[in-house]
Amino acid sequence: MNKNIILLDLGNKDYKETWDYQEKLFKEILDTKIKNRREDAGLETPNYLLLVEHPHVFTLGKSGDLSNLLVSEKELAEKNASFYKINRGGDITYHGPGQIVGYPILDLANFFTDIHKYLRLLEEMVILTLAEYGLKAERSPGETGVWFDVGTPFARKICALGVRASRWVTMHGFAFNVNADLGYFDLMIPCGIKDKAVTSLNVELGTAKADETEVKAKLLKHFKALFEAEFLENVAS
Repeated sequence: MNKNIILLDLGNKDYKETWDYQEKLFKEILDTKIKNRREDAGLETPNYLLLVEHPHVFTLGKSGDLSNLLVSEKELAEKNASFYKINRGGDITYHGPGQIVGYPILDLANFFTDIHKYLRLLEEMVILTLAEYGLKAERSPGETGVWFDVGTPFARKICALGVRASRWVTMHGFAFNVNADLGYFDLMIPCGIKDKAVTSLNVELGTAKADETEVKAKLLKHFKALFEAEFLENVAS
């Protein structure tokens, strides 16, 4: 089992370009798995983790309801935002500046074949990272992602999850609000969940801006430990 993960920090990159790149890597891993099954080729499947920040964009999962987007195409254009229907699970979400987005493209056969465990480990990565800032985050029963004050009128989400998996290969992933402009979340019903707020790390810390480089390093530390993996950086793909 290959527990090395090729880490690629894409910086600020268009959503559609990144989605296409995910699909390319996802297909390459699937093709290798199919070749191994058909020909007993014994080829090692690679794993990737893409980190990225997107320009303003709204994405709707395959089970999502378009009515959860509360503005027209014209209004989106006025906000310099784009919109895509995509092939992950979940409903509508927002990506934009000040948000750390991670796309693990893993062959879970290299780690464990359990999607529920996979989602819980992604949540745990964020929970442990927030704990380093003295913040107590938690899960909300029946709702993916990472939250504060679950079960109270003040429940608010700081990290959304949405994934796709085929033959135990994953794509899409998590979106962690670090310095996000929360006004964009007012243009939708986040994840289709009404009457619950969204927050960002800088808001929770009461600071103008959190250190995104520091946050990213903490996330990677916990990802590595939870998945018992090693990162290979600056690897061309």
